[in-house]
Amino acid sequence: MRSAAARLLGSGNGSKALSFGGGNGANRAVAGSSRLGGGLGTSTNLGGSQGVTNYDGKGTYIVFNAADTLFISDLNSQEKSIHFSNSNPLCHAFDPEAKEGHDLIIGMGSGDVYSMSLRQQLQDPGRKPVAAQHYNKGDKDSSSNGCRCTSVAWVPEREGIFVVSHSDGNLYVYDKNKDGNTDCTFPAVKDQSQFMVAHAKSSKSNPIARWHICQGSINAISFSPDGAYLATVGRDGYLRVFDFSKEQLIFGGRSYYGALLCCTWSSDGKYLLTGGEDDLVQVWSMDDRKIVAWGEGHNSWVSGVAFDSYWSPPSSDGSGENVYRFGSVGQDTQLLLWDLALDEIVVPLRHPSSASPTFSGGSPSAHWDNACPPTGVLQPSPRMRDVPKLSPLVAHRVHADPLSGLVFTNESILTICREGLIKIWARPDQSENNQQSNSSEFVLGSPVPKDRVITSSNKVGGSSFKKPSSVLVT
Repeated sequence: MRSAAARLLGSGNGSKALSFGGGNGANRAVAGSSRLGGGLGTSTNLGGSQGVTNYDGKGTYIVFNAADTLFISDLNSQEKSIHFSNSNPLCHAFDPEAKEGHDLIIGMGSGDVYSMSLRQQLQDPGRKPVAAQHYNKGDKDSSSNGCRCTSVAWVPEREGIFVVSHSDGNLYVYDKNKDGNTDCTFPAVKDQSQFMVAHAKSSKSNPIARWHICQGSINAISFSPDGAYLATVGRDGYLRVFDFSKEQLIFGGRSYYGALLCCTWSSDGKYLLTGGEDDLVQVWSMDDRKIVAWGEGHNSWVSGVAFDSYWSPPSSDGSGENVYRFGSVGQDTQLLLWDLALDEIVVPLRHPSSASPTFSGGSPSAHWDNACPPTGVLQPSPRMRDVPKLSPLVAHRVHADPLSGLVFTNESILTICREGLIKIWARPDQSENNQQSNSSEFVLGSPVPKDRVITSSNKVGGSSFKKPSSVLVT
């Protein structure tokens, strides 16, 4: 069982998202999840705004994994494949700000991690990793050893530091400048439901720390653009936001049903998006430390979310539009586009349980009025009628198969399905925007001719959610 997702090389947070990087050295990372690599769409996991180096003069690349191989491709033809013999690559991330050395990290199904130089991989004609550093995580004596990697991310503003999350609820912090093969044992986790941080006893050890975050799998991670905060979502249905340097839980909240599968930050670090098995997109406020809106429109699990980082967020001086724009994709094969208009959020009025919920711009509900929850407390999900509801502006069935992720670029929107088909949707020209049309096909634009199946071998069977293979664009 495999699935595919694409990431843009460029920014990041390490969530399942597409990452894009351009050869001109000036393009921005897509909001969402990871610095260069990981799933489609981010920075969400792309979140950053730095350019990506033009590694060989040919322009933009997509990095993605299928089965036991990591592919590096331009938008027209396959350029390079890297074969792993011991395990399958599941996630990856690229650091466009790396001053030297390795800039690409890859998480494996075995729980192992590799770092390498993307430039060196492109320049070498072979199919094996070149000059790669191998990291085998701690807990050598623990039964949890070998739990698959679920997400990887470089820490913004922390040169050489990256984190890797696993399916056992643990997250490890690494330093690429230290040896990856040193023995490192962390104390046993006595209470799987409690957050606990343990540091390596030796200054030479790598990983340098272990965070036990939750019981069950961590499904996605994402750093705020400034690297101050780390967001995680997991099998237990909770979003958790940590102060990374203080190693402290700031707040957390639960989904309405089931696991959360994806998360990403707005480019100003004020809002978070999550999606998961409740078929909803949730908007969380860092200032309020709680969910401030939820969006209904998908008919199945939400597998990818991303802010449109090329749409300028509201400015602090009140100039410009007071609107955030974002997108989501799901197993229902749909791409949904949303606006979060801060001045027009409709606040539900409370009614007896027997009454149908209605919405009004009048008095806020009790949830809306509540002060910020205390630091370090996980909050239950509020009643849906107590939280403003969003509806998508556009709902478009873009693939025949369940979607894994999306990425926004300056000129297009990229979507990827679990079968490995990546589509590039051109944004409408300004002249087209001035024309009135009710067609969502028109709003999205037509796929550019570069749409193609990246590989015909990465077929996916079954209907259950699987970690998408990652794709990066450099």
